[in-house]
Amino acid sequence: MSHPTGKITFLSLSLLSGSAGADVTQEIEDALNFYHYGNRGAIKADINYRWENVDQDKGGTPNPKTANANTARFRLGALSPKLYDIQGYAEFEGLWAMQEDYNSTRNKNTPYSIIADPEKTELNQLWIAYTGIPDTIVKGGRQRIKFDDDRYIGNVGWRQLETTYDSILVTHNNQQLFGLTINAGYIGNVQTFTSTTENIEAPILNINYKVGDYGNLVAYGYWLDYQDVNPGPAAGRNLFLEKSNQTYGIRFNGASPKIMDTFNLLYTAEWADQKDYGHGPTKYEADRFNFMGGVKAFNVSVMGAWEQLNGYGANKTFDTPLGTNHAFQGWADIFLVTPNNGIRDLFGTIMVEFPRYQTTVTGVYHDFSDDTGKMAYGKEWDFMVVKKFGKHYSLLAKYANYNADSGLSTPINTDTQKIWFQANVSF
Repeated sequence: MSHPTGKITFLSLSLLSGSAGADVTQEIEDALNFYHYGNRGAIKADINYRWENVDQDKGGTPNPKTANANTARFRLGALSPKLYDIQGYAEFEGLWAMQEDYNSTRNKNTPYSIIADPEKTELNQLWIAYTGIPDTIVKGGRQRIKFDDDRYIGNVGWRQLETTYDSILVTHNNQQLFGLTINAGYIGNVQTFTSTTENIEAPILNINYKVGDYGNLVAYGYWLDYQDVNPGPAAGRNLFLEKSNQTYGIRFNGASPKIMDTFNLLYTAEWADQKDYGHGPTKYEADRFNFMGGVKAFNVSVMGAWEQLNGYGANKTFDTPLGTNHAFQGWADIFLVTPNNGIRDLFGTIMVEFPRYQTTVTGVYHDFSDDTGKMAYGKEWDFMVVKKFGKHYSLLAKYANYNADSGLSTPINTDTQKIWFQANVSF
């Protein structure tokens, strides 16, 4: 049965993408921008509707109820005009659950599968930036931080409420020095995507060097020291403190110039080392490897990749607690936390772009095992279609199906199917 809300939304976005809709869109843009002595300020607004369905089978144990979430997120922000090289921004966000047959991790609906979108209202961003130093931005306050592919520091942008950071961040972008960008900062609190606050002391450093037309060479160091003392389910063990770690790594990624005016080679090579740090009670050291190769031609990209996070037992695994982990190791979110035996993810991706229709179709296949490749975890198929209507409107359909190998511990042995439909308006 077709969903009437989806039909109305599609019709509305289609109308707004036409000539009459373009006029309306321009009027909205003009109304949301204002000026003070030639400096632009703006009102920013974002509405995101999503239906999410999660169906799980834990292989013989009591299975959670199938989860259904109809949620709508609204963000409203105000960016001030720049005055004496100072600019500020404030943004609130709220999530309304029209159907709450799911476990948000905050609503006590534990019989259902987890959809981590709690019905909350919060201050999402509140920062002041100073640009009086050449090629440099100094930004302090609650802000969105995204480095590289968001693997280590990201905003968990897939969830309805995002992760932001109470922090100070200095960004120096020197185009004269071959496109060198240096991000150095300090995080004091994490406002998580479940609307909780985690206290942390975390210096962060990310140095990005543009290597001609071939890609970017990145070196990074992140020192995460969690401060909260909230006992976990195991006696005497603190799950928050166990997330503390220090990570050092190097990454090169990019695309080659066109070959025969048709082909681009795509590539990524990355290695990182992680150790215990700060209040982390368990001593360990683990590595991460990330390699990708592919080709793009005629708006079709084909890629093969290998990502491996090593593990040597409980609390001795390579983890990325501040990363946008949904984007990695399958959209079913089975491996948001690295298993005790580590994980090896061999996967292939096909992405087809239809520029005329502003549409992108993506398919991904994953084969998961432990970090030796000897213990099979499971396989996953992921599919996504994104349709844009100009700059401000979009529709999305997304599907993930994880099939577990038998005999493994929960949650790795949980067959999981997830379906999403989403509509977004953003100014």
